[in-house]
Amino acid sequence: MPWDPYLDYRFMSRATECYMSLWKSLKPVICKIDGVAIGGGSDMALCCDITVMAEDAVIGYPPSRIWGCPTTAMWVYRVGMEKAKRILFTGELIRGSEAAKMGLIGEAVPAEKLESAVDKLTSSMVTVPSNQLFFQKQVINQAIEQMGLFQTQRLATIFDGMARHTPEGVLFQKRCQEVGFKKAVRERDSGAETVWSSLTKSKL
Repeated sequence: MPWDPYLDYRFMSRATECYMSLWKSLKPVICKIDGVAIGGGSDMALCCDITVMAEDAVIGYPPSRIWGCPTTAMWVYRVGMEKAKRILFTGELIRGSEAAKMGLIGEAVPAEKLESAVDKLTSSMVTVPSNQLFFQKQVINQAIEQMGLFQTQRLATIFDGMARHTPEGVLFQKRCQEVGFKKAVRERDSGAETVWSSLTKSKL
């Protein structure tokens, strides 16, 4: 503090651009998730073209509870309004098997078959000319971009900075300093009564 929203936006815009380099890559990008893809990890995964997860791997954006808004804004474009709201209102973590069912990712397989599943997918694509892959990717990406993806990302990046500087966000940061980041995050995601959740309830 004091918070400079301009500097924050510049910094977070660069992060978003890094994630979006996967989206803008001229060749397809396959994401393989074998463990945990949360926060920025979920941004990376959802900017890829095709995602394959182990059934017991997890993906989510817990910072949406306190201290964050996903700047790539990919959730709504992947699963639609209702599911995106539920995921970001609760900050819940989603297993690979459930992520595949809801259409968040392309496929979930048992962990021991993940490598072979990705290899099989890759093998089916490498025989396709690069120009054909480029054409298909550009057409599909353009359809999503025409829905307002870049404008949504601009707003999400602004709101991400604001989310980290709300009264609750500032208290959460102080709690991180007091007990360490991992413990503060466990408290945040447990749903237990905390100083910042008490503050939130007082506003309802």
